[in-house]
Amino acid sequence: MPGTRKLGRATAHRLSMLRGMVTYLLENGRIETTATRAKEVKALAEKMITMAKDNTLANKRNAMAFITKEDVVKKLFDEIAPKYKDRNGGYTRIILTGPRRGDAAEMCIIELV
Repeated sequence: MPGTRKLGRATAHRLSMLRGMVTYLLENGRIETTATRAKEVKALAEKMITMAKDNTLANKRNAMAFITKEDVVKKLFDEIAPKYKDRNGGYTRIILTGPRRGDAAEMCIIELV
C-alpha cells in the first residue's frame, strides 16, 4: 500500500516531496534517489500512468491535482500512457546502485521501462 512509509518527514512535507518526485520522474524518465523513496515514488507513478491510460476529463483533473506541472500532465496523457496501453502494470524499474558516500544510504535509479 503506497504512502505507509513516513520517510522521516511531516505529512505535508512528505506528500509535497513525493508529488515533486513523481512529476520529475514523468518529466525526465529517470531519477536517482534512495531506495525507500523510490519504492514510494514507484507506487504513485504507476497509479498515475494507469489512470492516464483511460483518457477522460475526470482522470485529467485527478492527475492535475497531484502532478505539479501542467505540461507533464499533457505529456503523461499524450505520450507516456499510450506507450503502455498493452501493458498491465510494471511501468517503472528500480536499479540499486550501492550506498551513498556520505551516510551510506542505499541509493538507486528509478526509471520508466
